[in-house]
Amino acid sequence: MFANHDETGYSEPVEGIEMKTLVYGDKTLLVRFKMTKGALLPSHTHPHEQIGYLVSGCINLYIGSKCHNAVPGDSWCIESGAEHRAEVLEDSVAIEVFSPVREEYLP
Repeated sequence: MFANHDETGYSEPVEGIEMKTLVYGDKTLLVRFKMTKGALLPSHTHPHEQIGYLVSGCINLYIGSKCHNAVPGDSWCIESGAEHRAEVLEDSVAIEVFSPVREEYLP
């Protein structure tokens, strides 16, 4: 699978957070998130391992009870079932990989 970059096809699962599935295979899925300053990703869990990279902006990422202040170039891995949430401190873009594929994120 190959995808050319474009700015269409985003959904907004949470106010101020837009997402677009870029590509996916049998075991992994790649998503781009555009987040608006002030947006809050509520605390949640899921059975997928989640690996992320902050392209731009600044967020506070909470994994369990620990807060990580993420700036461009920072990356993270959230284990399956781990509680996590985020506060968007600046307009931000993140790229994340989920494994196994999150069926609800398929186009």
